[in-house]
Amino acid sequence: MGIDPGLRITGFGVIEASGSRLAYVASGCVRSGEGDLAVRLKAILDGLGEVIAAHAPASVAVEKVFVNANPQSTLALGQARGTAICAAVLAGLPVAEYTALQVKKSVVGNGHAAKEQVQHMVQRLLALAGAPGADAADALACAICHAHGARFGLLETKNFKLRKGRLV
Repeated sequence: MGIDPGLRITGFGVIEASGSRLAYVASGCVRSGEGDLAVRLKAILDGLGEVIAAHAPASVAVEKVFVNANPQSTLALGQARGTAICAAVLAGLPVAEYTALQVKKSVVGNGHAAKEQVQHMVQRLLALAGAPGADAADALACAICHAHGARFGLLETKNFKLRKGRLV
């Protein structure tokens, strides 16, 4: 299962990996609404808990968060990410973490790919009739990256450089 954390919209994607074959199981979004932060985080925790209970994934992959231009946004995103990790840990699942660069490189072949490219490749790799929404596609891409990482070994980051808080 892959998770693309967000405070307003958290994407999730569940795939089944059997050798080199990937099969789509489910995807969607958990929407936390507006208002009190604690209530919104609980909505994410509960929503992901329901998805985990319904699909019983073997592991969870979560996209890592880097510093954005707005520190408040980075903090909020970090809290949503922590909540997503807690949902997996509460279900007793192992959690893997990947940078956006690793995910895009694994799925598209280019670590700086546009969202539309990720959506297109997710659609092709999983033989979907249409492109999934952006948040679900990012979560499915994270799951695909994890499936590739588990199959081929850990994804390398040693040749990447850090620029403005992001791996490049």
